[in-house]
Amino acid sequence: MAKNKVGPAFNGLDGRKSGSVAGCSYSDANKNSGITWDESNFLDYIKEPKARVPNTKMAFAGIKNERKPRITAPTLSKNDSDGKTK
Repeated sequence: MAKNKVGPAFNGLDGRKSGSVAGCSYSDANKNSGITWDESNFLDYIKEPKARVPNTKMAFAGIKNERKPRITAPTLSKNDSDGKTK
């Protein structure tokens, strides 16, 4: 099972509301963003988190290389929140 670290684990991200993982510290901006995660929202967010959710405390600058997020994104819907393959 993936563990939450600086941020929440990606397991079970597909369909999860932004700012909803128990035990993780989120900015009000992230909790109130209205985002329900799917591949499209993730790809948009991961390119430039602070542009997608202004006032987030997310320290990650983003992935500018278009190819890297597309390699990462399909794995988001493969596992449930326990890390087991769906």
